[in-house]
Amino acid sequence: MKTIVVFASGGGSNFQSIYRNTLSGNIEDTAISLLISNNPKSGSILFAKEKNIDTFILNANRYPNNDEYNKALIEKLNEVNPELIVLAGYMKLIPSDITSIYEKKIINIHPGKLPDFGGKGFYGMNVHRAVIDRGVKNTAVTIHYVNEEYDKGMIIHEEKITIKKDDTAESLAKRVLSVEHEIYPKVINKLLNN
Repeated sequence: MKTIVVFASGGGSNFQSIYRNTLSGNIEDTAISLLISNNPKSGSILFAKEKNIDTFILNANRYPNNDEYNKALIEKLNEVNPELIVLAGYMKLIPSDITSIYEKKIINIHPGKLPDFGGKGFYGMNVHRAVIDRGVKNTAVTIHYVNEEYDKGMIIHEEKITIKKDDTAESLAKRVLSVEHEIYPKVINKLLNN
């Protein structure tokens, strides 16, 4: 059985989608062994506890010093020794200490086309508003490897989404999220099992 660690900060809809796909076998022979979050009150933490998935809170309140933070994270990941680390709405930059150890073993899903709608501050509704404001014809769900910079790692998969004439940031966000839930498990399965 392969193990994955998921990092999530918010409600955790992608985390829940990944979990369901491990149960159904769409992500073959794989289990989520740990959820790491910076937000102890997040929906992702509540879901993990409901499903008896181990959780680990990693934030500045617990680890105010960068060295302590990095050491705690490395120790926790070493305990689990995951085949893949999956970011699912995680709002913190992964330290270079971690990205260097787990090179090409950490992936992220981004709700826009990279590099056009990526980087610091480009997350969630900020991405969708920028897409609508810029008046582009297409956006994308982008899955990429994680390095020490926001949204700069090598792209693994890009799923194009056409902007409709009547799209708002809100309507686009719903369609993009639906595509994320469909595509992320497929890419995870491919990386782990092909």
